Amino acid sequence: MVFIRRRTLLRYLLLTAMLALVLFVSSFWLPQGGVRDCGTVWQPCLSFYRQTPKPPPFPEAWLDPGGPQPLIKECPGQSFQAWRLMLYLKSSLSDDDDILMEPYLQSWDQLLNFMEALGTMVGFFSQKVKEKVVLIRELSLKHSAEAHWKRGPAERPRLQTPASFGLKNGVYRSVRSMVEAELKMGLVNFSRHTDSGCRTLLRLHRSLLWLKLMLEGLAEGPDADGQYKTPGELSRDAYKVALAPHHPWVLRQAAELVFLALPERQYFLQLVCVQNQQEATPVLRVIIHALMLVHTRTQRILAEHGMLELP
Repeated sequence: MVFIRRRTLLRYLLLTAMLALVLFVSSFWLPQGGVRDCGTVWQPCLSFYRQTPKPPPFPEAWLDPGGPQPLIKECPGQSFQAWRLMLYLKSSLSDDDDILMEPYLQSWDQLLNFMEALGTMVGFFSQKVKEKVVLIRELSLKHSAEAHWKRGPAERPRLQTPASFGLKNGVYRSVRSMVEAELKMGLVNFSRHTDSGCRTLLRLHRSLLWLKLMLEGLAEGPDADGQYKTPGELSRDAYKVALAPHHPWVLRQAAELVFLALPERQYFLQLVCVQNQQEATPVLRVIIHALMLVHTRTQRILAEHGMLELP
């Protein structure tokens, strides 16, 4: 009995220490200012503020037949813009059933803004996602630089700048081209951890499912008693499906603490620039549909090459 009590006490002390560590470390991860410190080769900017194109129209297939048409507009005073997310998701869907990496990663730039807007605790997870976005850009730029210098002076095109990170024309141009190139170069290992673009993409792919499932919960109506699930409950449910099966016990416990700290539903609605659930539902549904299209296509490409369980 004494042994059991001592083990329980040690477990609670461990969780308390984890919470303190998450709060301390994540305070260094969250943005401390504007974009003045980014833009170098190895520190890409994760947001694009210079261009302000008009919010794009949505394909009719993405809309609810007979339902209210979503109005996704510029939301002043915040870094996350739902219409920018939609623009990048739509642009990532190529005509040849592939996913273009540059707009895909730009979509993640916006999703990172969304996650970081939820508070310091979520920084524990957003930092891990940010590292993966940066890694794929680094791999693309590195490969483009190596290919550039292997060619003769007369054959060398102008080297890609950090603005595109070699993603426009290189082997990391799309998900399919990246998968095929990394397999050919022997960068993908099916039995141990390697920092390949394919393994990194798989982790982003799982996180995209988590966000999609959470947004699906936010788009739902109340239960039979007229009560809405809290964002913390929705995030926990989505996490159990998308990420928990791939995380160790310690990380799963840390996730529980994050869910407890999430803001109320109204705060989430404000992030998509709506005032109430009635306005939010059509907006969320069109975002969810775009996320679903990108996730389904990525899933299919990874599955074709047996990459859904890369270590």
